[in-house]
This record gives sequence, structure tokens and C-alpha cells, in this order.
Amino acid sequence: MFGLDLAELMSTIIILIICGCLAGFLAGLLGIGGGVVFVPVFYFVFMHAFHADGNTAMVLATGTSLTCMIPTSISAAISQHKRGNTDLNLIKTWAPGLIAGVVVGAVISSFYGGEWLAILFGCVMILNSLNTLLRAKAKPMFAHLPGVMAQRLIGFCISCFSVMLGIGGGTLTVPVLNACSVEPHKSIGTSSAVSLFVCVPGAVIMLATGTTPADAPLGTFGLVNLLAAVCVVPISVLFAPLGVRFGKNVSPVTLKRIFAVALFIVSVRMLAGALL
Repeated sequence: MFGLDLAELMSTIIILIICGCLAGFLAGLLGIGGGVVFVPVFYFVFMHAFHADGNTAMVLATGTSLTCMIPTSISAAISQHKRGNTDLNLIKTWAPGLIAGVVVGAVISSFYGGEWLAILFGCVMILNSLNTLLRAKAKPMFAHLPGVMAQRLIGFCISCFSVMLGIGGGTLTVPVLNACSVEPHKSIGTSSAVSLFVCVPGAVIMLATGTTPADAPLGTFGLVNLLAAVCVVPISVLFAPLGVRFGKNVSPVTLKRIFAVALFIVSVRMLAGALL
């Protein structure tokens, strides 16, 4: 099945299921949508299990990640909203910029994606993780968020980069909101909603504009691999509320450190895989 023998298929499925558990839990705990876990794992699986070219592996990892994040982000966003952690006014302010950024990022990724995105992913996420870890106890850089137009520009940049990298907007939203004196739990809850603005239209655009690569694994439609999606989506949806409940009892500083360490580990692995 899927061009793999039974032993390879079972080991691949186990890796993907573990990926779904971790991605769902971190989506609820940290508001990051799950893409920060999906992308490097999918990239590894497509290259080493299915023997796809590096450029193909990254494009498929991005498209499949955005698609898989839709139900995970919905589950996490609903759980966060029920606990009063979502700033809906901020979402409304950012919405135009988020949508515009998604369109631009999805088109760039669909037509010009490749291994360079893996390198960009690793670099951006390493810097993000180090900033978050080293500033876990630091005071916010700004007393409040900037004006409306500046916020929409921030939303545009976050969604554009996020779609290109196949990650939820929360990975970049959390540190931005924390830097602007937004309380950590509120930052995480709001970033879960931001992830919805990124992954839903991003996945639709990439499915509509992306062409299945010639060396894509069996079961790939557009830029989405069916095996990966089926393995990770159900389990990630189940684990997202668990992450939300766990995060309720964790201090803001600890949340920042967990976020930074998790981000650093997967980013280094991703960068190493792309360069070596």
C-alpha cells in the first residue's frame, strides 16, 4: 500500500500517529496550530519513507500541514474561546491583513516552493525560539499594541510567512502579542483563532493552484498526502483539548519556555535535514 511494504507502512503510520498526538497537544497548550510539528515530520517521512525529492517533500509537507491544521485549530480555538482566552476584537482588526497575507504566501509557496522553504523554516523558527526562551521573564517591549494599520501589517506578515512555511499563525503571533504586553494565556488563546485564518484559506488556495509533483507518494492529491492526513488529523483533534486543559494550570513563564524548547528542537532538525 502507498508504495511501501508492510513493515515500512506500519512504522510510517506509527510515526505519523505520534506526530498527531504531539501536534494536537501543543496546539492546545501553546496555540501554535500544530504545523511546527507537522512540517518537519512530514518532510522527514516524504523524503526517507517515500524517497521523494527534497523540493517535493517540502512542498507536500507545507500543503499537507495546512490541511491537517484545520480540524486541529478548530478544536484548539473552540476550547480556548470557552475559557475566555480569545480576543475577538483583535481578530477582527487583524482579519484583512491576515487574509491578504494568506493569498500572497499561498501563491508564492505553490509556484516557487522547494527546499529553500525548509531552510527559511529552520532559520525563522530558531530565531523565534531563542527570542522566546531568552526573554521568558523579560518585560514586554511595548506597553500596548500599535495602531490599526500597523496591526494589519503585522497580521499580513504573520500569515504570509506562516502559509509559506506550512505552520499555524500562532507560532509567530504568540511572541508578537507577548512583546506588546498581551497576557500569555490570552496570547495563546487568540493565536489559536489566528491559525484558522491561516490554515483554512491557505489550504484551499494551495489545493486549487498546486499541481501534484511527478515523484509525489501514492495517495497524494494536489499538494496533500492522504496517508499523512488520515493518520494525524483524528488523533490531533482529540489531543488539542488536553493541551488547553493542561495549559490552564501552567505559569506563563513555563508556557513560554515549553514553547521555545519545542520550537528550537524541531527547527534545528528541519534546518539540518535541508542543509545536509
